[in-house]
Amino acid sequence: MTAADTQRKILDAVDAAFDAQLATTRDFVAIPSTRGAEGPCQDMIGDLLRERGYEVDDWHINMDELKDLRGVGMIEHDFSKARSVVGTYRPTTNAGKSLILQGHCDVVPVGPLDMWDNPPFSPVIKDGKMYGRGACDMKSGTIGALYALDAIKAAGLKPTARIHFQSVIEEESTGVGALSTLQRGYRADACFIPEPTSGKMVRSQVGVIWFRLKVRGFPVHVFEAGSGSNAITAAYHLIHAVEQLEIEWNKRAEADPHFKAVNHPINFNPGIIKGGDWASSVPAWCDVDCRIAILPGWSVKDCQAEILACISNASRGHRFLSNNPPVVEWSGFLSEVYELKDSAAPEAAFAKGYDAVYGGATPDLVFTALTDTRFYGLNYGIPSLCFGADGQAMHGFNEFVDLESLRKSTKATALFIAEWCGVEAL
Repeated sequence: MTAADTQRKILDAVDAAFDAQLATTRDFVAIPSTRGAEGPCQDMIGDLLRERGYEVDDWHINMDELKDLRGVGMIEHDFSKARSVVGTYRPTTNAGKSLILQGHCDVVPVGPLDMWDNPPFSPVIKDGKMYGRGACDMKSGTIGALYALDAIKAAGLKPTARIHFQSVIEEESTGVGALSTLQRGYRADACFIPEPTSGKMVRSQVGVIWFRLKVRGFPVHVFEAGSGSNAITAAYHLIHAVEQLEIEWNKRAEADPHFKAVNHPINFNPGIIKGGDWASSVPAWCDVDCRIAILPGWSVKDCQAEILACISNASRGHRFLSNNPPVVEWSGFLSEVYELKDSAAPEAAFAKGYDAVYGGATPDLVFTALTDTRFYGLNYGIPSLCFGADGQAMHGFNEFVDLESLRKSTKATALFIAEWCGVEAL
């Protein structure tokens, strides 16, 4: 069989199973796998892998084993049910290069339900799109990678290298799910993560720091508000100070070879605010959970120090905070930047599949978010490619994945696996 024949058989197999792929994706999206509730999704992935004959490793994540590893994030919620699932394919002939295929099943909260056109965990297909929380980010990519493997088998072929299919959690908040698979000992010659990238290859991505501002005020009855100190308004004073830091960091970004072409790559977001307990009492407390990005060459530790200095300086100029300084807690991501380097071989293998499906060279993406690729490249020198379908409203209302782009990305993934791992007749 010629290389062209192999490609055609695999591509046809993706098309033949695409309706089944969408049905499985719909079932996966329908599971409300928000933080701490990912178990049913991991059950589903484990079942899908066992049905296909993979060796399945399903374990509870032990943070004591991860706490000293590079890039570990801070866990604050009940983590007793947190699990990782890995399905391993072992070849009868070892001729190609090994591969990790990884997706995350955790999704962000949905927000007010009345602001969705359809219930977020009742996925709907309409006008060539699948709507639902996680449909784009990134459950469709995970199932697409599984069906890419199926397509190789349906084409009468089997890979000639070891493959680990990994389903992880905590991608949206700490990354410890991916880190747990590495701590467990899973390694390969390359990693491929099918995040939704609009058909582009992630070349450089930001790092991210999560932190919490804990402000404590002085409560009084509102009729004598002037004698108290409002923790909520004091917290806003600190938010404005960090916004100035964001401006300074974006000026520095103008010198970065990748991000200088990106408008406003550093984004600061006060994402959660909680404070006070009575409308007629000056609030005694306010907590603000924040996210800010960092760029290549910036150390997490140095950026943490800058954040602390910013908050300290802002507090010194505030009537109440100068004598009652806020507390800063690190509340999730403490993530470094990842740039795709030393990856010529897997990129060349992927380029063949991309050209066969899309035509031309794979376009690059400079990403102002982050992915789990960082752990493989930074911690273990495993080149980690990130490429996937198109969609919109990730983390927003009416999230969707474009189905034709999903079909194409599944095809490119299948051809990459065949090229990188090698294939032989069943």
